[in-house]
Amino acid sequence: MSISILSPKVDFIFKKIFGSEENKSVLISFLNAVLYDGQDRITSVELKNTDIAKEYPRDKFSMLDTKVVTDRQEIINVEIQLDNRYDMVKRTLYYWSKLYEEQLETGDKYGALHKTICINILDFSYLKDNEEFHSIYRLKNIKTHKELTDVLEIHFIEIPKLRQ
Repeated sequence: MSISILSPKVDFIFKKIFGSEENKSVLISFLNAVLYDGQDRITSVELKNTDIAKEYPRDKFSMLDTKVVTDRQEIINVEIQLDNRYDMVKRTLYYWSKLYEEQLETGDKYGALHKTICINILDFSYLKDNEEFHSIYRLKNIKTHKELTDVLEIHFIEIPKLRQ
């Protein structure tokens, strides 16, 4: 008798592992490993609704895989993508912008905005100019490489590059 194990890459299983109350400790460990090099800096997370709210009927409907707010008030989206649709950068920026924008309501000050992070786990090689399996992007001056801010952070974890 053989036992079949469901792949964690399947959306339902991925969301069960990284987006359920009973597995918050797994999510916290993952986030600390990806964001803080194993240092336990996040101690708790609050799972949030994964629907991206539509402001107008014609707006695009999107649903994230996992959305959390950390004890440090960081907004984090963790996505898994199995197929290369050649739009990951634009898709990620769209998701990031929606997560960043929804933090403010009428009358709120811009200082109330929190760091917003998108982590993309890709089952394909996407970044052709990079051999690293984990790439991190932020806003920087293109000449001096001085960082403008850390409130925008995008991670790509390319699974095939782990095997190299």
